Amino acid sequence: MPPTLPIQTERLLLRELTPADAPFILELVTDPAFLQNIGDRGVRDLDTAARYIADGPAASYARNGFGLWRVELRDGGEPIGMCGLLRRDALPDPDIGYAYLPRHRARGYAQEAGAAVLRYARDVLALPRVLAIVHPANAASIRVLERLGLRDEGTMRMNGESHDVRLFATAPVAD
Repeated sequence: MPPTLPIQTERLLLRELTPADAPFILELVTDPAFLQNIGDRGVRDLDTAARYIADGPAASYARNGFGLWRVELRDGGEPIGMCGLLRRDALPDPDIGYAYLPRHRARGYAQEAGAAVLRYARDVLALPRVLAIVHPANAASIRVLERLGLRDEGTMRMNGESHDVRLFATAPVAD
């Protein structure tokens, strides 16, 4: 089993989400940009935010040894977003996902946390490849993925979705 988090970078700390993070999750997943680019997760209040954590990230930690992690500032501990790995039935490999509160966007945090997650995926989890899916109109996220070294592999439609997403991937790890 992989070592316990947290993952630290120069400015950030990534750790597992807990029920105490419900107020932060409520703010994050109801942000208009989150709803537009990622989708409605059915979170409407603190109870549904806690359920989102339990049924999503916490269940993924138990099942996969990874999930979406809380990203906070090392200086002061303020939660700013989430970043981590997801296992989706529709994808052959885990994918990286991230979202940040509006006041913390365009500061390099997505790239910093994303690079740390990709290192963790490679060095600790020994994942040979990591994918990413992104709404085609989300230019900012596409730039982050490209800066992280992921390559565009075209478009695809996820099960039950009405629109295509762009698929990106890391280069496979050589044996």
